[in-house]
Amino acid sequence: MKKDQVKIKFTKDEAIVLFEFLSRFSDEDELKIEHQAEERALWNLTCYFEKILVEPFSENYGQILDAARERLKDDIK
Repeated sequence: MKKDQVKIKFTKDEAIVLFEFLSRFSDEDELKIEHQAEERALWNLTCYFEKILVEPFSENYGQILDAARERLKDDIK
């Protein structure tokens, strides 16, 4: 795995619930929890990130976040 990649493992249930949640957002352009399982899956995802990322705990996290957003956003002209 490359240094700039992160690997996350989901249970099948987490993947299904997160897929539905994200698909609704894609279709409706609104993030809305419709079932408590979606909330649980998002909490679990946050916990996974806390285990593998050091950046959110860095003093310059705001700058790190801004730079990541710039690299990831669509290039709209």
